Amino acid sequence: MSDSKPELPNHLSVNPRSPHYVEECLQHDIGIRFKGKERNDVEEYNISEGWVKVSSPVAKDRFGRPMLVKLKGEVEAYYK
Repeated sequence: MSDSKPELPNHLSVNPRSPHYVEECLQHDIGIRFKGKERNDVEEYNISEGWVKVSSPVAKDRFGRPMLVKLKGEVEAYYK
């Protein structure tokens, strides 16, 4: 059994409805470092544009799902 992991894409989302959802990558533990600190609440990231999206604690969209807030800064993604 090999432990080969696919290369992490520049843009990745945990939402299966997103065009940036890559199931092969999400089968492994992924760590996100945003502005030098570990984040565990990231829903989507883009390394080249330098942003992450996290769920809003209060705001909901019209379907009852949490709204995503875009935070800008240095993003680093890696396998744990």
